[in-house]
Amino acid sequence: MKIAISGKGGVGKSTVAAAIALSLARRGERVLALDADPDANLASALGISGEEQEKIVPIAQQLALIEERTGAKVNEYGKVFRLNPEVSDVAEKFAYAHNGIELLVLGGVKGGGTGCACPENTFIRALVTDLILYKNQSLVMDMEAGIEHLGRGTAQGVDVMLVVLEPGKRSVDCAKTVMRMCAEIGIQRLLFVANKISYDADIDYLKTALPDVEFTAFLPYSEALRAADRDGLSVLDSMTPEVQKGIEAILAAIGG
Repeated sequence: MKIAISGKGGVGKSTVAAAIALSLARRGERVLALDADPDANLASALGISGEEQEKIVPIAQQLALIEERTGAKVNEYGKVFRLNPEVSDVAEKFAYAHNGIELLVLGGVKGGGTGCACPENTFIRALVTDLILYKNQSLVMDMEAGIEHLGRGTAQGVDVMLVVLEPGKRSVDCAKTVMRMCAEIGIQRLLFVANKISYDADIDYLKTALPDVEFTAFLPYSEALRAADRDGLSVLDSMTPEVQKGIEAILAAIGG
């Protein structure tokens, strides 16, 4: 199962992604977690300590690897380089193992502009495509904020696009854009999760703002999860029964 998780920045994508990845791993599944958000919060949500996170080198910073596989020097534009670099061994060699999960952090690409035809972006696009289409394990992708990744088509081939949103207009607007762009690139299965729900009025607002959407779960605002984020603890070990019930509903809807 290949799961991409999208939504506006700050809605809790990393929290949901970590909870799903850890839950699948505890069930005995082989899980690859991909942090495709330049802010890179997934490691913390998985419960990886700050000291251990220092050991994780994002793929975008593996310059020697990128240059070897693409045949071009990074930051030297105007050069000819391979558009289909070899990437099939990257997850095996560079993923960080933690609690039954293999974590890959993509990192932000510096320079050249978003989606540029540069060695770094070409390498990362090839890697994401390989992970989605050719790896025989569960993949949980914590995508960058908003919908820019959909414009590049890096989410093509996923089984489920999980859209996380909170009760707010900007979050709803982002969800609507994700819905439109998913239709444009052929992603047919979308699930919607409302996070940080404090009042019944929050649920009413979201149902009114998105009348054609059936929400898979309404996750309550959790002070315990906020504290876990502060203290660098695993989200799975910090969930209240209400949040745990919501994550189980998400897994059931996904088919996990």
